[in-house]
Amino acid sequence: MTTEYHIPVLLKESVDAMNIAPAGTYVDVTFGGGGHSREILSRLGKKGHLYAFDQDADAESNALNDERFTFVRSNFRYLWNFMRYYEVEQVDAVLADLGVSSHHFDTEERGFSFRFDAALDMRMNTRGGKTAVDVLNEYDEERLADIFYLYGELKNGRQIANAIVKARRAKEIRTVGDLSEVTNRFFERDREKKEMAKMYQALRIEVNAEMEALREMLQAAIDILKPGGRLVVLTYHSLEDRMVKNVMKCGNVEGKLQQDMFGNIYSPYRMIGKVVTAGKEEQERNPRSRSAKLRIAEKK
Repeated sequence: MTTEYHIPVLLKESVDAMNIAPAGTYVDVTFGGGGHSREILSRLGKKGHLYAFDQDADAESNALNDERFTFVRSNFRYLWNFMRYYEVEQVDAVLADLGVSSHHFDTEERGFSFRFDAALDMRMNTRGGKTAVDVLNEYDEERLADIFYLYGELKNGRQIANAIVKARRAKEIRTVGDLSEVTNRFFERDREKKEMAKMYQALRIEVNAEMEALREMLQAAIDILKPGGRLVVLTYHSLEDRMVKNVMKCGNVEGKLQQDMFGNIYSPYRMIGKVVTAGKEEQERNPRSRSAKLRIAEKK
């Protein structure tokens, strides 16, 4: 597997934000092609250590041969559990790049992209769990409509769900072509690709329980970061960005302000700087960076 597996977004900015000390302990919860992890390791001394999470077998093949590096083959929702397993009480920074790897979109058989007429798999962890085929053919109409509306922000999600339920009575929806045949009429020509991308995003989020996993990882980060430790997160769509922003501002994904008995607002974090976005040069070089937002917070 080559390092071209995935081009890291805002590489220098995100690793700079981790405020790395040579002897510190760090976590990259989205290892992917290892771009961010390599940069972190380049800044660590002999006593520093990096733990990197990824549930994808393809990503595991990129694992780095370095005694300061530990690869954790797991979903990042289990961050707290694995830090306990490795007897790590606290860490100096947690980095999360929430974007789907370009490798996933470019690997036809994974079914992440409507560019290929492949089976609708969409699992990040291909060792088990439900696929997009299961979701499309087993969920009832109301549940499908909720997924398209909540995770894809599609206003016509209910109509799409209704069409899918009717179509699958005649033939199971198994491939990108099958799904396009049923849903293409709901997307206006000038916005077709953007709207289809939202539908695929919604399915992918559901298949991989992404919102639940993110919620658990963000909560775990509060518990394992040292005072002064950094939470550094790259987001790519409004759902995950809202959740990250709420946790950094309020300490919870709902964005509920917590107050002490004197009415003082409590949050476990202090926001660092403004949201960072990619410059024009990086956007041209790496289209994925166009929707990226880098948020940084420090544990109080």
